[in-house]
Amino acid sequence: MIRRIWPFIVLLNLSVTLHAQRMPFPRHVKYAPGSIKPNHLSQQQLDKQVTTFYIQWKKRYVKHSCTPGEDYIWFERPGNKQSVSEGQGYGMMITALMAGYDPSAKATFDALFRHYKSHPAKSGQHLMGWAQGKGCKNTDHSSATDGDMDIAYALLLADKEWGSSGLMNYSHEARLLLADIMRYEINPKTYNILISNGAEYDSADYYDTRSSDFMPLHLRAFKAATGDARWDKVLNNTYRLFITMQNRYSPDAGLLPDFIRNVKHPRPAKAYYLESKYDGAYNYNACRVPWRIGVDYLLNGDARAKAITGKINRWLRETTKGNPDNISAGYSLEGNDLPQRYFEALSFIGPFAVSAMTESRNQQWLNSVWDYLIRFKLKDYDYYDNSIKMLDMIIISGNYWGP
Repeated sequence: MIRRIWPFIVLLNLSVTLHAQRMPFPRHVKYAPGSIKPNHLSQQQLDKQVTTFYIQWKKRYVKHSCTPGEDYIWFERPGNKQSVSEGQGYGMMITALMAGYDPSAKATFDALFRHYKSHPAKSGQHLMGWAQGKGCKNTDHSSATDGDMDIAYALLLADKEWGSSGLMNYSHEARLLLADIMRYEINPKTYNILISNGAEYDSADYYDTRSSDFMPLHLRAFKAATGDARWDKVLNNTYRLFITMQNRYSPDAGLLPDFIRNVKHPRPAKAYYLESKYDGAYNYNACRVPWRIGVDYLLNGDARAKAITGKINRWLRETTKGNPDNISAGYSLEGNDLPQRYFEALSFIGPFAVSAMTESRNQQWLNSVWDYLIRFKLKDYDYYDNSIKMLDMIIISGNYWGP
C-alpha cells in the first residue's frame, strides 16, 4: 500500500513546490535609507487596505477573453477598445505582486499572459498590439512601449515568484520580449525610449519620447536579466534628459511634459502633438512620472531619483498648502492648474504619494495623501485611475519588490 501511494505523494509535493509563492504578499520590504511609509496606521492596517481594494479591483477588471484560458484587463472607457497593452501590463504586475494573498494569482497571471501572446504587434512578434476591440481582435497593430515594458517586468516578477520550470517559462518569454523592445522601441543612436514600434529612423518622431515610459527600476531589471549593457545607456541617458528638462522648463515645480520632442535638443511637445492640447504639459501621461521615478529611489536609493522627486515634492506641498484636496488633475510646467481640472484624479494623487516617500520631511503629507487616496470608491473611477491606485497602494504600503 505504501509503495503505491509514494509516487503520487512525490508528484503532489513536486506540483505544490512548482506553484508555491517564493515572494508572497505581504512582503514588508525595507526601502532605501531615509524613505518613509504612512506611520499613522499599523502595517497590518495598511496591508488590509491593499487587499480589500485588490479584491474589488480584480473582480471589476479581470475579464475572460474570447479564447478559453485567456483573460484581459477591461479598458472601461467609451469607444471601441476592450483592452490595451498598458492595462495588460498593469494587471500582470499586480497579480504577480499579490500572489500568496490571492491563491489564484498564478492562474490569473497565466491567463493574462496568454492573451498578451495572442495579440502580437505587426512589427516585433513578441510586442503586444496596442489595442483590442470587440471580438478580442487587434484594432491597432502598432505597439505601445510602456505596455510592453510593464509586461516584460511582470514576466520577470513571475519568474521570481513561481520559477520558470513549469509549463510557463517566464524567464525565456521575458528575454524574447526584451529583445524586441530593444530592437523596435529603443533608439539605437541616442538610446531614448521610443513611443512605439511605429517610429522609423527617418520619421519626425524618432528622437521623441513619452516621459511616463521612463521606468528606471524596469531598466535595471532588464539589464540584470539579459546582461545587455545597452539598458544602462537608456537608464543614464534618460535620467540626464529628465534633469535637463526640469532645470530648463520647470525649475520651480520640477514637472515633466507628457511628450518630449527631439532628445538631442529637448523641448516639450506642442499642443496636439499626439493626443491632446496638453501634450506639452503635466497631463495624463506624465502624471505617472513621480511613481516611476520614486520607486527607483525606494528600491535602489538612486540619488538622481531623490533629486527629481524632491523638487516635485517641495512644489506640491507649497501649491496645495499641505491639503491633498487641492491636488488638481493636470498642471502647466510652470506649476499652474490646467483649466477646468479642479477635480480628483487618482492617477495624479497616487504617484504624488509615492514621490513623497523619498523624504522624511514629507511624513505628515504622506499620511494625509494616503488617507485621501483610499477614501475614493472604485466604482467612481475608471480602469486607469483604479489600476494606478492599486499599484501605488502596493508600493506605499511597503509591499513592492523587484526581480
